[in-house]
Amino acid sequence: MTYCLGIKVKEGLLAIADTRITSGTDTTVKKKITIEQKDHFSLFIMTSGLRSVRDKAVIYFNELLETAEFNKMYKAVNAFGEQVKRAAQEDKVSLDAAGLRFDLNTIIGGQLRDDDEHKLFLLYPEGNWVELGQGAPYVVIGNSGHGKAILNRILNEDSSLKLALKTGFLSFDSTRVSSNNVDFPIDVAVYKKDSFTIVEQRYNKQDLEHISTQWAEELKLALEHISEDWIDATFNKLEEIKSES
Repeated sequence: MTYCLGIKVKEGLLAIADTRITSGTDTTVKKKITIEQKDHFSLFIMTSGLRSVRDKAVIYFNELLETAEFNKMYKAVNAFGEQVKRAAQEDKVSLDAAGLRFDLNTIIGGQLRDDDEHKLFLLYPEGNWVELGQGAPYVVIGNSGHGKAILNRILNEDSSLKLALKTGFLSFDSTRVSSNNVDFPIDVAVYKKDSFTIVEQRYNKQDLEHISTQWAEELKLALEHISEDWIDATFNKLEEIKSES
């Protein structure tokens, strides 16, 4: 399992991915964000699913970029989708024999020369895709159930990239404390609209542990400030039962 989050706001794009790879009882750390940059060409790729299939699809795509030119993001996404389908065809028999399912989901974001703005896509294992836009500022793949609440409450297209990063980290942190297969370090990639430059940063547990602790304390404090008037109706019944007995 993994945790990969892509966010699109007016200011730019944000990608967050954990680095934990679990194989049986073995746990290793491997980068899950692939970045491709050249003149007026900036994109990132994150995947969830079998690592071997992911690596094959990325290598095929890298080879394609040596000879092919793409001027718009959707064309690059189509091309990566073709490499995903190619890897699926090559590995299907052996995966089926091993009882494994081809489940490679991909987040691709960036901006190419002729794109009017930065783009964010979710690519499915079958090779088809959807583009994230207004009303859907983020997408999560992998272990997605625990961290969506704060994203839904906070994020919109007008959010700043800094707010997106804070919210994205807290979403990851909610997932981390609720699951044993998502953990530090996390990799962050940030793209600012029309810059054609993606910057990367890795955060280890010691870098952000104080933020996690602060967030837990803030949540407890906020809960204490929630009005209890609505609770009285229930607890008054308990008192009535106690007095009758």
